[in-house]
Amino acid sequence: MSNTPYPDRPSPRPVGKRRVPAFFGLLWRYAVVGFAWPLTTAIVWLHNRLHVPKWMGGDLREFGVRLWGLSWLTFVWVLLWGDVTWGNIIVGALVGAAIMLLLPLPRVPVEGRIHPIAAMNLLFNLLWNFLLSSAQVAWAAIRPGAPPLGVVVRVHLAIKSDMVLTLAIDYINLVPGTMVVEVDHLRRILYVHVFDVRTQKQVDSFHQQMAYVERQFIKTFERDSEWQPSPFHGIDDDFHHVPFTERQRVADATPPARHRRRKER
Repeated sequence: MSNTPYPDRPSPRPVGKRRVPAFFGLLWRYAVVGFAWPLTTAIVWLHNRLHVPKWMGGDLREFGVRLWGLSWLTFVWVLLWGDVTWGNIIVGALVGAAIMLLLPLPRVPVEGRIHPIAAMNLLFNLLWNFLLSSAQVAWAAIRPGAPPLGVVVRVHLAIKSDMVLTLAIDYINLVPGTMVVEVDHLRRILYVHVFDVRTQKQVDSFHQQMAYVERQFIKTFERDSEWQPSPFHGIDDDFHHVPFTERQRVADATPPARHRRRKER
């Protein structure tokens, strides 16, 4: 005779994760311990001990940017010829290296640190704004009534790095219906032409969208806790033309994660 009070009922399943989620959970832990941590340790070790020549940038971050520029010029050369061969790749690399050495552009300091998850969120937001703005521009072009009214809106971004500011401007220009027509570099002010704006509510909505883009770029590239000024820049905020109060404004506009979860519930 069974000791259980209800012998006909199946025994309860033990509390815990199922086999498949438990397997992937262990796999993730093993990947972090066995791959990500040794890779991070190796990168830090190389950064502290590897000496990068000045003609290569003098720093691993600068070297990475120059290597990316060389790769991009090589890719453009191969696209121009329209045939992927080893000869075109080698010649493209030589032409790209000659352009970077003989016709160098002004130095763009690499500062801060990129966060992949935040960057993916920024990319998905760009794709969504691209689709939404394309539909709005298409509807404004075919709808009956008065022609669209365009305005120029002044936007202030609390972004310190020139490279990140350039990426933010490219982000705005890629979205249909918006175009940066002038940049006040000293005061970090953008003058953006916005397509079909008729009410103050639409202007306020555009300012809210720009504030969100500002927070996402700071969260992705230049968080204050991880900011590392380049050797080509000073270390004071006045050099970057971004007062502390403006950065604090962005930080205060971002609610804590706990508050966001409570609000979503």
